[in-house]
Amino acid sequence: MLRLLQLAAHPAEAAAKLQNMIIDQAQPYMQQVIELLEAEKLPTTDLPQTLDNFIVAIQNGSVTGVAGIEIYTQYGLLRSVAVQAGQRNLGIAGNLLTRLEVLSKLKGVTTWYLLTETAPAYFERKGFIKITRADVPAEVQCSSEFSHVCPASAIVMKKEL
Repeated sequence: MLRLLQLAAHPAEAAAKLQNMIIDQAQPYMQQVIELLEAEKLPTTDLPQTLDNFIVAIQNGSVTGVAGIEIYTQYGLLRSVAVQAGQRNLGIAGNLLTRLEVLSKLKGVTTWYLLTETAPAYFERKGFIKITRADVPAEVQCSSEFSHVCPASAIVMKKEL
């Protein structure tokens, strides 16, 4: 599931903070990723052993944001999108999603799916549409996120890449 807030209210402040941001592979930062996800009350028990398809935003040596995908043939399950509370509204999540979309396309992913309880409006602004669980391909429905981690009340969304 995903937890985000709105876009930056102060563009100049956001631009200054983003100048110091590095986007990197998540694996070397596994413990910080887990800590951030737990702080945002997002699932961590079903994270992959290696975070090959996860990226992080690093500012001043600390993980300030994370996003990842699980790949199921040409489908990607977007998950674990989170930004530290004090760093929200600065465009960090948007930058992570842009980079993750490029990575997804390079790996042959044509469609993203996600589950969210807190951020449907944010993802609608990013081009996602609401769908039903029945509209999700079977291989994605078999993921732990769909099958038992996220509640049935979570909103399901889709984006063609």
